[in-house]
Amino acid sequence: MAITVRNSRVGIAPRKVRQVCDLIRKKKASEALKILRFQEKKEIALVLTKLINSGLAIAADSEKYDLDNLVVSIIKADEGPTLKRIQPRAQGRAFRIRKRTSHITVELKEA
Repeated sequence: MAITVRNSRVGIAPRKVRQVCDLIRKKKASEALKILRFQEKKEIALVLTKLINSGLAIAADSEKYDLDNLVVSIIKADEGPTLKRIQPRAQGRAFRIRKRTSHITVELKEA
């Protein structure tokens, strides 16, 4: 049985989130939190830390899981809706800016 936690429409591009997700996949939850604490991409690390802590809180409430043995089994960043903005350019032209969002899913399982 696994605990699944999801955060939708995070205002960070999925390609950037996947770089950090790859670092903590298949790691114990406590070790993953240590890795995220010293990560250079602070905003992404903060979002992932909150998700993992939320999963640990769910596990603590249900009392079915041993918190020391929980592993980040699945962590993925899917593409969310893209916000389209216009930036004015020279000679009356317009430049399209695509602000990408992501849906982040974390699944914790017992090892």
